[in-house]
Amino acid sequence: MTYKTLIVEKKKEYAVVKLNRPHDMNAISRDMRRELYEVFADLEIDPKVKVIVLTGGEYIFSAGMDIKEMNSLPDEECDEFLKSIMKYLKKIYSYKKPVIAAVGGIALGGGFNLVTVCDLVVASESAIFCHPELKFGFNPFFYPLSQIVGVTKAKEIVMLGEPIGANEALKIGLVNKVEPPEKFMEVAEQMAETLSKRSVRAFEELKNLCSIVPRMDKMAAMDTESSICALLFARDERKEQMKEVLSKKKSPKKVSTKPC
Repeated sequence: MTYKTLIVEKKKEYAVVKLNRPHDMNAISRDMRRELYEVFADLEIDPKVKVIVLTGGEYIFSAGMDIKEMNSLPDEECDEFLKSIMKYLKKIYSYKKPVIAAVGGIALGGGFNLVTVCDLVVASESAIFCHPELKFGFNPFFYPLSQIVGVTKAKEIVMLGEPIGANEALKIGLVNKVEPPEKFMEVAEQMAETLSKRSVRAFEELKNLCSIVPRMDKMAAMDTESSICALLFARDERKEQMKEVLSKKKSPKKVSTKPC
């Protein structure tokens, strides 16, 4: 499909989805909200695409929601506006396949929200994260961020609205890797290529576990993980993949017993 606000590039077994409103700092407009949902829905059922890399490009991720559009929004359309935001965020947050955010430059407000619903984050050294929503009189989305950095740190981020640089983001666990600006996309795509070689079914179950078990007591969590492991272990795919790994191992070299 062709999109007005996104560029989609399929590579091997993963896809790169790029926010494409550079003249508006990749602000998330009505069209982009709809297209984000559509592209993730389409790629989710594409068996050739096993991982998604979401980026805004080298210089900016997203400045957040389109302020001009929000400013002219009639009161009677506010509910629909918020539903359209929740629609694509929930789609990505509950996605069956791994989603990697590759963040260059700023990720503000709604752009920051996009980052927090992805599974893994590779940031450029130029990346800056910030939740300035309170300055405009409304609340930022708290839950996904709190699950990543903890409640106390998340409160600080959303209440103070101070910018967080890439290295600080790495320190608090907000991002997984920080790379030079010329390298962060390459690293994100290498990560996607690595993940694309993993079992699709196992990844789907692992993502479910990552969402469920942190909210369980420790014994119930261990039992749940054991049950899923037993389910996956009984599949033919496990046997085939183990056989493939074993076949790639080199036979040990024979040691000569002849005297020197």
